[in-house]
Amino acid sequence: MDNSRTRPRVGHIQFLNCLPLYWGLARTGTLLDIELTKDTPDKLNEKLVQGDLDIGPIATAEFLKNADDLVVFPDIAVGCDGPVMSCVIVSQVPLDQLDGRRVALGSTSRSSVRLARLLLADRYGVQPDYYTCPPDLSLMMQEADAAVLIGDAALRAYLLDGPRFGLEVHDLGTLWKEWTGLPFVFAVWAARRDYLEREPVITRKVHEAFLASRNLSLEEVGKVAEQAARWEDFDEEVLERYFTTLDFSFGAPQLAAVTEFSRRLGTANGFPAELKVDLLRP
Repeated sequence: MDNSRTRPRVGHIQFLNCLPLYWGLARTGTLLDIELTKDTPDKLNEKLVQGDLDIGPIATAEFLKNADDLVVFPDIAVGCDGPVMSCVIVSQVPLDQLDGRRVALGSTSRSSVRLARLLLADRYGVQPDYYTCPPDLSLMMQEADAAVLIGDAALRAYLLDGPRFGLEVHDLGTLWKEWTGLPFVFAVWAARRDYLEREPVITRKVHEAFLASRNLSLEEVGKVAEQAARWEDFDEEVLERYFTTLDFSFGAPQLAAVTEFSRRLGTANGFPAELKVDLLRP
């Protein structure tokens, strides 16, 4: 990249699920060519939509509302085709018994919250009493009958806290797959349309850099898991399983899943009747 120009401002989700997208940047020498902004998914969504970032991950639900201003990177996303492990509903009762009961929604989530509400309403036929709060499972379970969690907190609930405390842990990726037969995309990678028009070469180089980082990370996933395990609650075998359970691709099946998600959310909730996804062209 041409370092005489302003470096692209790129979002960085501070969750383990995105580690394989970023781990290879230092190895490929690209890390110095971008200005990374680390934050939670909800904050990064806002910054990209508001123009405080040029490129980055954005929750699928937020992308759907802002698709006119964004161009999606092909072949890179954060999703799953079945289990995801780190987007869950944790419940003290069966899901079909949650009608009228309190359900806590983790404040860092957008797509998972929309997906959970959709599943509970349309698949299980319940209308809980929702409220939003910080993603702390112990506090959530003191005030609610169920909670929606994403990221590292959800992974802990899935692997550790749920089984330890006898809670039901429902994987949102699995529930969606059973319901629709489709994969699910929790976040896409996108560039602001105005930035792409201003800096087309840099935008494409950022795309290429993240594809290379992702590919290297998955080729050396054992090393990624080993390094991450030094600082996390999970051992390297668990992390390697997690990183290889996630799906970091975005092709025709994922586009179909995003389209179906938009259709099921519906215009009544402010989502587009006809979804148009502009993909970055070579």
